[in-house]
Order: sequence, then structure tokens, then C-alpha cells
Amino acid sequence: MAYIPKDVEWFLAQLVVEIRVAGCRRNIVHINYVLIRANNPQQAYREAMKLGKGSNRTYKNPRDRIVTHRFLGLRNLDAIFDPLEHGSEITFVERVGMSVTGTRRLVRSKRELEAFMPVRDRKGRPDYSSKEIMRMVENWKS
Repeated sequence: MAYIPKDVEWFLAQLVVEIRVAGCRRNIVHINYVLIRANNPQQAYREAMKLGKGSNRTYKNPRDRIVTHRFLGLRNLDAIFDPLEHGSEITFVERVGMSVTGTRRLVRSKRELEAFMPVRDRKGRPDYSSKEIMRMVENWKS
């Protein structure tokens, strides 16, 4: 078993959710990183599973196709060792023996960061947007 500090308060769970749009062959899979407040791994697991199961839902997209979100399970669950505050490390990825070229490829320019990318349609990607929410957005714009 991994080392878990006695005073642990938070865990990071990776929830795997499959999204299917009726009439589309391709699925979409999200790995959602969520914070779980818990005092031990067992409690964190129960809470993460509850959140995951709560993400199961069905709705219509703007083209009136049925969209289904189905929780498949957890990809990972790990303790967060630092108190949650500005600059706290949440998780890390370790890679051994990378080349200089490989390490340079890990770094993106500001315009390539998700927070700065425009909202866009991606060709060949099923539309899993909610018809109801898209209506609210359109009404808000006008």
C-alpha cells in the first residue's frame, strides 16, 4: 500500500467517463480529475465512486440526438500531500531518460495552452453539447 500521511485531507481521483452520441460510431472518453475530501483511502474511494456514478446522465444535443454519459470507473486515486493553497503540488508525472528534444516537446507556448485556446468545433468529433445549455447561451448572447 502507498504511503498515506496520517493528516491527509484531500485525494485526487481520475474518473473515466464515456460519452456516446446516438447515430455516431465514435465515442468520446473524458478522464476527469476531481478533488476528493477524505481522511483515508477507503473513504476517498467511496466518495470518488459516488461522484463518478453521479455523472451518469442522458440528454439531447442541439440536433436532438441522445447523448449518454456513462461512468466506467477510476483510473487513479492518490493522496495530496500538501495543503491546498497557491503553489501546492497536486500530482506529478515522472519520465526517466528523456532526450533534450523530448523534454522540449513537453513545453507549449502560451497560445497552445488550453486556457488560451478558442472554443472550436473539431471536425469528426460527435456533438455532445446539451441542447438546453446551448439555448441558454444563445438567449444570454441576445
